[in-house]
Amino acid sequence: MVYKIRIILDAEEDIFRDLEIEAHDTLEEFHNAITQAFGFLGNEMASFYTCDENWKQDEEIALFDMSETGSDVRLMNETFLEDVLTEDSPKMIYVYDFLNMWTFFVELADIVEKEDGRPYPNVLFGFGELPESPPERKFESENSAFDFDDTFENYDDLDFDENWN
Repeated sequence: MVYKIRIILDAEEDIFRDLEIEAHDTLEEFHNAITQAFGFLGNEMASFYTCDENWKQDEEIALFDMSETGSDVRLMNETFLEDVLTEDSPKMIYVYDFLNMWTFFVELADIVEKEDGRPYPNVLFGFGELPESPPERKFESENSAFDFDDTFENYDDLDFDENWN
């Protein structure tokens, strides 16, 4: 089977690519297709994240395992597209280059039969040009029961300099 997928840059303006890729390809092959479709060199760290229907990030699937103990993270080259992107969970988040945080929304649009003689992966359609630098990201947390503003009334009373080495 072939997946038709839309990859949308998280930006104010519409910038996206529609790709088709075989369902049994790995996420590493999908990562390579995305980087080529958007014109990246492909030499930066990247991860996919499973998510719910509201794009709430869940499990990381990384290009490389950077953990100290090893094998703590699911890897792209060991994960097949059809195992994480399905009709029941058709969305993922893709982050390329963790210094710049290029963030993309990935959504399964259709599943079709493979066409003989057609190369995959294949860029079906591209819209918009990638900006020179990634869009500004706002990192916000969900509401917390702890109110940081009311923690200390006067910071001068804490004597930070007293125990400074």
